[in-house]
Amino acid sequence: MNNVINHLGEKLFQSWRSHQAINPISDEYPKLTLHDAYLIQQKVIARRLETTDERIIGKKIGITSQAVMDILDVDQPDFGILTSDMYYENNATVPIEQLIAPKAEGEIGFILKHNLRGPGITAEDVLQATAYVVPCIEIVDSRIRDWKIKITDTVADNASSGLFVIGNGTRLPSEIDLAAVTMTLEKNGKLIDTGIGAAAFGHPANAVAWLANRLGTLDTTLRQGEIILSGSLATMVPVNAGDQLKINLLGLGSARINFA
Repeated sequence: MNNVINHLGEKLFQSWRSHQAINPISDEYPKLTLHDAYLIQQKVIARRLETTDERIIGKKIGITSQAVMDILDVDQPDFGILTSDMYYENNATVPIEQLIAPKAEGEIGFILKHNLRGPGITAEDVLQATAYVVPCIEIVDSRIRDWKIKITDTVADNASSGLFVIGNGTRLPSEIDLAAVTMTLEKNGKLIDTGIGAAAFGHPANAVAWLANRLGTLDTTLRQGEIILSGSLATMVPVNAGDQLKINLLGLGSARINFA
């Protein structure tokens, strides 16, 4: 199995580097387990770190809604790694050619002021360990052709991570009811969707607590200073060259991203 994990890790790494999609790895290796998929993810990230100037700056949580869990036939979220090259300033313009099939999501980001290590982490622990929360746009992308993914495909592909923007506006977690925060998502000036904080695993802090506990089983800690993207608050919106995206989180702030 180590040879398979190395092979698929290299295949996904080369797909990321070339911006060329590949066929679903779950078709090639249907017996891959979720554990195998996370090992492949680790190989991909290791290859990126050893061949670029990237560094790890946080984590992202995906599959936080029951609807998506049902689609992928899983009973829990997944996670991926955020690197420095994935981060863009608010209102940045991103060349579309560096992505394959990008889609936008509006999220709440947590900036940690203390380490979090499971097991036993609660949502309240997360709020106590958070310096502030911020509005974020995550651009998910899939190296798997046409987004034909199963859970092992997306996990191995770093939870379909692309890039992200941190917007304007910061609040202490104690200053805002994160589950009740409402979001609007606009594309080219037109309202596309709305969302609410509770869409992320019932409460965004629940999602971060899940991640801290899941990583605890892997002997990994969420570190002070990391940003944690807590999950989409609405549907994914496909984007193309020339598109402009904006989210507004009532009482928190807004974020923008442009594509050229």
